[in-house]
Amino acid sequence: MAFDVFRVRGLFPALIDGYVHLDSATGTLVPESVSRAIAEAVRVPYALPQGPSVASVRAAALITAARRAVCDLVGGDPAGVILGPNPTTITYMLARTLAKTWRIGDEIVVSRLDHDANIRPWVQAASAAGATVRWAEVDVETCELPTWQYEQLINSHTRLVALTAASNVVGTRPEVRKVADLAHAVGALVHVDGVHASTHQPIDVAELGADFFLTSASHWCGPHLAATVAAPELLDRLHPDKLAPAPDGIPERFEAHPMPYELLAGLPAAVDHLAALDPAATGTRRERVLASMRAVEEYEHGLFGRLISGLRWLPPVTLMGAASADRRAPTVAFMVTGHKPRAVVEELARRKIAAWDGDCYAHELMEAVGAAELGGVIRVGLAHYTSAYDVDRLLDALEDLH
Repeated sequence: MAFDVFRVRGLFPALIDGYVHLDSATGTLVPESVSRAIAEAVRVPYALPQGPSVASVRAAALITAARRAVCDLVGGDPAGVILGPNPTTITYMLARTLAKTWRIGDEIVVSRLDHDANIRPWVQAASAAGATVRWAEVDVETCELPTWQYEQLINSHTRLVALTAASNVVGTRPEVRKVADLAHAVGALVHVDGVHASTHQPIDVAELGADFFLTSASHWCGPHLAATVAAPELLDRLHPDKLAPAPDGIPERFEAHPMPYELLAGLPAAVDHLAALDPAATGTRRERVLASMRAVEEYEHGLFGRLISGLRWLPPVTLMGAASADRRAPTVAFMVTGHKPRAVVEELARRKIAAWDGDCYAHELMEAVGAAELGGVIRVGLAHYTSAYDVDRLLDALEDLH
């Protein structure tokens, strides 16, 4: 069955504004079903989940449902799902916690491809602990992250390897499992930033070999909340800073209360939305999510090919990285000759096309490819509600800039 993008677009009230929304890498639109779930949750009281009152029981049920929803999306054990306000906050907390076990002579490995939220917390924690930071470099021509270099970077001193499952700027998908196998062979842990990847492909944290897998609901049509998935037995060995009276169980010791309970109601609704994108999918919610995300990946791949081909034929456009839709999340960065990135996105906004510009929080990548001094790049990204008409409107607008 062909992916019915017009049916899908009807689920998003925001699309009535007439804009072409190509800024999904900053966060996706929210479907009506998720908005309704949050609105309904706001109407009833909540209390800390440790109490016996109906408000406490209601809050505990929301938390349990949210953990299960995250695992239905990416795999893992609900008992190992840490819920938090955003990816940066959770990663900083984990970095500080893990750094308590690091010593002088220990090493961590980070990548210049990554969002800074999967770099700076680890670099700063390593500095505080006296550990050494080693860098995986990006091929500046293709924006690929060569796997072979990890054979030299990872050794018996390595304690942690942090890398992305998909670049939020150029869509590069590193070979996470191969890197994870190298890390695990020396007893190192692997932290995978899956924020961008979990928007566009089926995910199984076990298959990736991730010890910690980070995802953000605002990137898969949910509210602004994030989660890290890990094995409960791994979390049980870690002791984050927390208030003395706060729960010490797993994963509660990693979370601060009160949580935004109303927003938590949006997580199961968002995963239900994803599970229904393929109407023919059957089985458990996890099985329907996997089937639907395979359909999303196939649809977006075809649409991304249309976008890449169109950009390649525009003389003033210079693509960043490999000019191919293969093995990439549907996100592309480019420059337009004679125009600053901000001027281009301002003109696109005037034409009701939403895009993004700047370093996109990929500070190290922009420095590596020499784009930082030029004001960064122009970035556009597709989502499962993007249509061919949206792509063509962008291409027409860019052609007019020539």
